[in-house]
Amino acid sequence: MSINLPLDDNSCGWYAALPEPKATKRLIGQQRADYVVIGAGFAGLAAARRLAELKPQARIILLDAQRVGYGASGRNSGFVIDLPHKFSLEHPDPAHKMKLLALNRAAIAQLEGAVNQYGIECQWSHSGKYQGAVGARGEAYLDHFESLLSELGEPYELIDKNKLAGVTGTDYYNRAIYTPGCYLMQPAALVRGLAENLPENIELYENTAVSGLEKHAQGVKVSCPEGEIIASKILMGTSIFTKEFGFLKNRLLPVMTFASWTRPLTDSEVASFSGQLNWGLTPADHAGTTVRMTADRRLMIRNSYQHVPKYGASITTSLRESIKQDHRAAFEARYPQLSHVPFSHSWGGTYAISRNFTNFFGQLDDGIFATACDNGVGAAWGTISGTLLAEHVVGSSSTLLRHIKEVTGMPALNPPEPFLGVGVKTRIKLAKWQSRSEI
Repeated sequence: MSINLPLDDNSCGWYAALPEPKATKRLIGQQRADYVVIGAGFAGLAAARRLAELKPQARIILLDAQRVGYGASGRNSGFVIDLPHKFSLEHPDPAHKMKLLALNRAAIAQLEGAVNQYGIECQWSHSGKYQGAVGARGEAYLDHFESLLSELGEPYELIDKNKLAGVTGTDYYNRAIYTPGCYLMQPAALVRGLAENLPENIELYENTAVSGLEKHAQGVKVSCPEGEIIASKILMGTSIFTKEFGFLKNRLLPVMTFASWTRPLTDSEVASFSGQLNWGLTPADHAGTTVRMTADRRLMIRNSYQHVPKYGASITTSLRESIKQDHRAAFEARYPQLSHVPFSHSWGGTYAISRNFTNFFGQLDDGIFATACDNGVGAAWGTISGTLLAEHVVGSSSTLLRHIKEVTGMPALNPPEPFLGVGVKTRIKLAKWQSRSEI
């Protein structure tokens, strides 16, 4: 079996801002385990932790192809969103959306509990989230967002141009809607902190890529470069990489989004900025620009999407430079007074979406289970889906487990190549052109 492994760039600002990690352990030799969890992002960490709680005598092995925090879970924009996200908020069934709310809020409570219990330094804060509109197109989306929130009965606040400028330090936006339930955090710090505080019956092996899965008389054989594991059950928190093992083939779309951030602003630059610290704004128009001001004074810009069938290998140096220039233009349009402030890091991260915006949860094959396709909300969804996958595997029952089974399903089939690649690229280009006034 030929596996396309993660190939992330080495310039993720969140990861670079952390201290050097502790020495890694790689899996070597033949091993046996009760459970193997593949992928040590939000989903895999949550699955392993819940397994350890439910089966304290079990041997649990957690594998990651890279260092914890280096992959997708450490590369997002640092939002933990409670509301049904984007197209999920448009679902016609209010009960469906309430179940998503309950799941997301359970994830937030779980993460906050871990942050407090273990003293994880990850800039965790209950800051809420702004959804901003630049012009008429964004305002139309914002009006639609307001109507959906009203139908759902969720609290929100309308933020006018002047009040928004007092927060964001720019008059670039016409108005916004503030929703209070979102949390902000430093994603690489959070996942590393979770990994450093795992229960004792979990063995974490990093830089240990899985090259294949095979059925075995005693369960499933997991092959790695320097060893193998025979396990009774496999839990996959591998998101887009699930398809590399032959599962959900032609059902997941690998998309990479990109971000750049500045070095920390100086005191005089913060004064010139004239906004607040520690806030996050997402675009009303889905193809617009996300902006964060971190607690440690960095301004971050995120936009630009690419279809990446070979993950990081799909992105050329020239394309990265072009995207960085787009980020620069978006930054200077908002903060011309800070045009002298350089970007210190620019990076991309790969995630999975499906054409019908459906998440997969459950059994893939004998002894093999997965949660896959977060559709862009990996922190909350990964945490709760990983937790509940562990419960599902051991035969537990709960209201939340019932909820997640009711709101998940099978991601839709994609058209075959080359039609898929052409279609996705065309759609991304069209969305960028249509949303140009909001970028």
